[in-house]
Amino acid sequence: MRVLGRFRKGTYGTVAGNVLARLGALVSVSLATFVIARQGGAAAVGVYALLRMLPSLVGVTISAGLPGATAYFLAGSERTNRRLPWTIVGIALAGGSAGALLWAGASVFLQHYLFQDLTGQLVLLASFAVLTRVLVATAKSCSQGTGDLPGSNRVIVLEEFMILPVYGGLWLAGGRGLGMLVATLLLADVLTVSLAWGRLVFRGFFREAARPSLELARRIAAYGMRAQVGGFVLLLNLRLDFVLISVIAGPAVLGVYAIASKYAELVKLVSLALTYVLYPTFAAETAVKALQRARTMLPKAGAATAAVVVPLWVAAPFVIPAIYGSDFEPAVTPAHIILFGLVFDGIAGVITALLYGLGRPGLNSIAMGLGLVVTVVLDVTLIPSFEATGAAIASACAYGATTVSLVWFYWRIRRADRVASFERPGLSGAS
Repeated sequence: MRVLGRFRKGTYGTVAGNVLARLGALVSVSLATFVIARQGGAAAVGVYALLRMLPSLVGVTISAGLPGATAYFLAGSERTNRRLPWTIVGIALAGGSAGALLWAGASVFLQHYLFQDLTGQLVLLASFAVLTRVLVATAKSCSQGTGDLPGSNRVIVLEEFMILPVYGGLWLAGGRGLGMLVATLLLADVLTVSLAWGRLVFRGFFREAARPSLELARRIAAYGMRAQVGGFVLLLNLRLDFVLISVIAGPAVLGVYAIASKYAELVKLVSLALTYVLYPTFAAETAVKALQRARTMLPKAGAATAAVVVPLWVAAPFVIPAIYGSDFEPAVTPAHIILFGLVFDGIAGVITALLYGLGRPGLNSIAMGLGLVVTVVLDVTLIPSFEATGAAIASACAYGATTVSLVWFYWRIRRADRVASFERPGLSGAS
């Protein structure tokens, strides 16, 4: 099994490759949404959006945050443990299957409250998406953790792109309606799973692999759940404001803010790529080496996101109305405000990777939680008077609070006594 090598001159090129992969996935999602909207209307788009989000959330949660923990173990001190491959697969299959059964058991509830346009049989069929989503995410993380970032990037693109040819093929074969959409999502996942895991097999991921270990699975789950809390809070932080705006100010204001938010969050492609690339790198190094590398990268990462913010800021008054129409000109000011809050998001991306690599994902979860508190308090305070602009101020402040808290955690670790002998914490109870 190839082990993640150290990034030096190639680090920034690797980050750029991940950004391009994320852009490719974003374009694929946009194209798929367009095609599905033209063929199935708004109801189909709604089903598509929910079936890309909910099965993943259920599967990753039931599998104890496995995708978030996989790279740490495959790239870190456990990388030579040949019981890892089958333990990871075992958790993925067990968690994905349990999540699918949970979905199936709740199918009546899901149909009544979330999928009114689907038949009961289709909601039940969609339960398999819980398993396939876990297997896709785990394969992606296995490639990430074993140093095959090009392979991981391919999965990032394929899991979204594959929907297009499958949907087109089923349509040409005579398929129509929401049943075809559910079948498309499942078949696209199956194809992606086959290609992703096939590449892992070809690269020797299972070579000389030993039987799975329950003790190892417990440690993976302990790390994964602490990391998953942060991921869940981040999801809430990104989208809870949508719910609050809808309740407080109505759908028209929500539409303006949604465009502003989506536009500004293009900056996060850079910080997400930094976290994704650097996380296994930090896990593969000693703590002292990881801290030193993070120190050298922080100013460059901050400058990188600041450099992306500038053209997006300048272009917003022209791009937003040109794409969405003059009715969305009010989205420009909220977009500018959110961009201001994301100026140094690259710093947050590096520190998040560092905390994950040092085995302290709980600290990242705490920082995300602080951002969520800021979001809720300021949303409730500002939206009634300032509507979308108030929500943008809340979002910018939340991003800033998260970054500041992450910087504080970084300095706390860096300045700790005996930093030269700092060890990664045990995985049973540390943050």
